[in-house]
Amino acid sequence: MKPRTQTCGQLRKEHVDQTVSLAGWVNNYRDHGGVIFIDLRDRDGLTQIVFHPDNADAHALADKLRHEDVAWIEGKCVAREAGMENPKLPTGAIEVQATHLEVLNKSETPPFTPDEYGKIGEEHRLRYRFIDLRRPRMQQILRTRHRVTKIMRDYYDANGFYEIETPFLCRSTPEGARDFLVPSRLQPGEFYALPQSPQLFKQILMVSGFDKYFQIVRCFRDEDPRADRQAEFTQLDIEMSFVEPDDVMGLCEGLMRRIWKEILDVDIPERIRRMPYAEAMSRYGSDRPDLRFDLELVDVSDIAKQTDFKVFRGAIDAGGIVKAIRVPGGAKMTRKQTDALAEWVKQFGAGGLPITKVEAGSFSTGIAKFIDSVKDALIERLGAEDGDLICFGVDAKPAVVHRVLGELRVKLARDLELIKPDQWEWVWVVDFPMVEWNEEQKRWDSLHHPFTAPLNEDIDKIATDTAAVRSKAYDLVLNGSELGGGSVRIHQPDVQRQVFKVLGIDNEEAQEKFGFLLDALKYGAPPHGGIAFGLDRIIMHLTGTSNIRDVIAFPKTQTGADLMLGAPAAVDELQLRELQLRVQTARKHDVRVPEGS
Repeated sequence: MKPRTQTCGQLRKEHVDQTVSLAGWVNNYRDHGGVIFIDLRDRDGLTQIVFHPDNADAHALADKLRHEDVAWIEGKCVAREAGMENPKLPTGAIEVQATHLEVLNKSETPPFTPDEYGKIGEEHRLRYRFIDLRRPRMQQILRTRHRVTKIMRDYYDANGFYEIETPFLCRSTPEGARDFLVPSRLQPGEFYALPQSPQLFKQILMVSGFDKYFQIVRCFRDEDPRADRQAEFTQLDIEMSFVEPDDVMGLCEGLMRRIWKEILDVDIPERIRRMPYAEAMSRYGSDRPDLRFDLELVDVSDIAKQTDFKVFRGAIDAGGIVKAIRVPGGAKMTRKQTDALAEWVKQFGAGGLPITKVEAGSFSTGIAKFIDSVKDALIERLGAEDGDLICFGVDAKPAVVHRVLGELRVKLARDLELIKPDQWEWVWVVDFPMVEWNEEQKRWDSLHHPFTAPLNEDIDKIATDTAAVRSKAYDLVLNGSELGGGSVRIHQPDVQRQVFKVLGIDNEEAQEKFGFLLDALKYGAPPHGGIAFGLDRIIMHLTGTSNIRDVIAFPKTQTGADLMLGAPAAVDELQLRELQLRVQTARKHDVRVPEGS
């Protein structure tokens, strides 16, 4: 085999009459009356190869080629005959008349071919991921991922950042999701934890004077996977010293502008809008509002209070609220469709979904008779018109109303096709509450994490009016999806201890869990802040997929399994004894992990 002169996606008309050599996989095989055609594929594309009978040796070998065989060919690049060009292929104007062929590896009949993607279930594709990754679509996605990470590294290097690696073997912390634990052989009975983020390390780096840090890093959370989440994931992690929120947000906006321009040729505004958390929740029912459509939440509690409708009055008297969404043209929905919506919202805590329709200037169907007395006020407040559907959210807990209507507005937008293709609506959600009340455990929890700095004007409220304390936190949201979140951190030890106290972490526990951070803050910590972006989610947006497994080379299933490797798997008793561990659950068999895996 001679070296390749080109890849299978590079030949054009300017290469006609040149002798070329290519290598790749047989994508398909066709015999047209003794003349054999194959499409040879590699990561760059396809080239049509022609084997004529007068090249007897190459023709005889070509006759035995089948799907996914690996081959090398040499031949002459020629222009295709007029009318035989393939405009769908970049190489469609040429073909290669092969003079030499070497079969580098014969493939057994594959369980499926890359072209059969649409007919194969995802679990089967994950079991044979090495074949699934041969798909041009998968290779395009991973090529985009490579390009994006290179843009990130170049951008932060140009802005004076150092890329610094932080440890994977850490200690378990009491915040966030469940940790993945790693038993220590040298300290029996003790465990490392895989990092959920490099948060504490990057703060230590700022205290250490590194000023600007970034890292493209793997992180681990032992939680249930979802369509947009995996137990192990990659994030772009950033930290800067001597900054306020606008400094961090402005730098990140520059990165996003560069990525979207270079990958999609899409322009992002010079300054992405800011929206306070309270406004996002009030108007959209979510801290990651999708701004590609209207369907805003409108508070109608004062009007609802004037009715005799027991559902409304009961919630309001209990300290709750009533809000409504106007759905333009929604009156066309059938009773069956609105009943289905009423059932659907129950998963978010709603007891049901009161609705009515606007027809001929009046309300009809649903709860029309209960709210007829306030019809004019509601229509004016909502800007309702004939043909509209009005959906009400009502509960004694405002958070339930916001969640129900926040989820409903997104579902309605999708079902009614209110979202135009190729829309990009960006927003920074800012001024998050520092804490949220955990009703189940009767305590305060950090809304972001316990190292998030309160707004300067709210520091005095930490102990006396905790719920009112806002933080220097910010999330970047795109089309209703959170791309990343960050904050300016607490850099004063006394403020950090106040926050720990509110969270129920006493001085002894704080010293045990975070003593190294508290010590660092005592010895000259600068004001600092940062952010982390989910790389996988960014790639999902750029490539137009809704499944995170499409943008990861070797993902896990919904149950956290790697079907190709057969992981997780049992290990033998010797390994357990070395770690002084015992597995108490019954196992069907022990599986030794192969050396080097």
